[in-house]
Amino acid sequence: MIAQGECGGHPVVYLDNAATTQCPRPVLWALENYWLEQHANVHRGVYCRSSQATMAMEETRQHTAEFLGAASAREIVFTHGTTDGLNLLASAFGDAVLRPGDLVLATEMEHNSNLLPWLEVCRRSGAVVELVPVTDAGELDQEALDRLLEQKPKLLTLCAVSNVLGTVNPLKDIIPRAHAAGTAVAVDAAQALRHGLPAVTDLDCDFLCFSGHKLMGPTGIGVLYGKEEWLERFGPACFGGGMVKELDWPDVTYEEIPGRFEAGTPNLSGIAGLGAALEYLQAVGRKRIAAYEGELLRYAAEKLRAIPGIRVLGDPARRAGVLSLDLPPLSAYDAAMLLDKKGFALRSGRQCADLLHRRLGLSGSLRLSPAFYNTREELDALCQALEEILSVSRRAGIPVGESHG
Repeated sequence: MIAQGECGGHPVVYLDNAATTQCPRPVLWALENYWLEQHANVHRGVYCRSSQATMAMEETRQHTAEFLGAASAREIVFTHGTTDGLNLLASAFGDAVLRPGDLVLATEMEHNSNLLPWLEVCRRSGAVVELVPVTDAGELDQEALDRLLEQKPKLLTLCAVSNVLGTVNPLKDIIPRAHAAGTAVAVDAAQALRHGLPAVTDLDCDFLCFSGHKLMGPTGIGVLYGKEEWLERFGPACFGGGMVKELDWPDVTYEEIPGRFEAGTPNLSGIAGLGAALEYLQAVGRKRIAAYEGELLRYAAEKLRAIPGIRVLGDPARRAGVLSLDLPPLSAYDAAMLLDKKGFALRSGRQCADLLHRRLGLSGSLRLSPAFYNTREELDALCQALEEILSVSRRAGIPVGESHG
């Protein structure tokens, strides 16, 4: 187990990896090395340390392109995370493409970070956002999607894996159908890259965003991938130093891609940590990680379904990363608080997926998300703790509670 320490006299069992993963020592060493040996600004100085910092940043860009299976490092834009990447994409796509009456498709299972940017840019451009509904099993309604695609939307934006239900969306089936309708596809891959997502060139998605802190890296760093032909169509969404090739007032010539999207000083320590995290994942073995985490999730689902009073939300054909629970008589909030006193770290609330929880008829859920440093023994201990908490609650006659969101 990477996470250490105690809570309430119990060793911490960290099971909130869908929110943020723990950093392994190689990532911490890379961060320390950056601050001690590499800290200088990039693309600005001719002195040795600045040149080394620039080289390290561009090496990580190349490594990230290889990790994703991109055609070129020019298709990799460094961002502050998935949310920042989706906002950048929505702003750039809106300016370049969207006009009054155009249609953008999202889905009912999206994280708010893949809904609100598109809602806002459509309000500004006069375009419209419509939602692909979710079935009772927690999967996208494919017939409804096809009906919506008949309207020739400009973009379909969807998660690769639901952060609430763990639903793995069939991207290799969906993306060709969208392209046949003349629709570009953006993928929120925040929950997917530890769980076997194909190369972006294999998926043929037009855009993809992810966060480093969900891949064993530090917070505050992420990536927007975009096909080169798309990025070339976009103007910058943020303005300042570093993204200007020439300023002949009032005329401006901006840098080539991806530099035109990276105004100001990048999160250089975050980039160093991201590079180390990707190397770490490759060294451990991405297929091994996906297989082991899948086995842990199946084991947890079987154990949890055997506990009276616990309902595992959704029943998708493929699930990865997370299990969310409804467990009356306790609210998700109260359950998480009681588990915390026993050392278990789980997420409670709406998981920033308000529409999906409304579709499920819930004000919140308790979310379990193991990583490859978790064990079956930890899941056994969690199930035992949940059984004890539910038993005590029923004996105490606690009424059905509501999640605190």
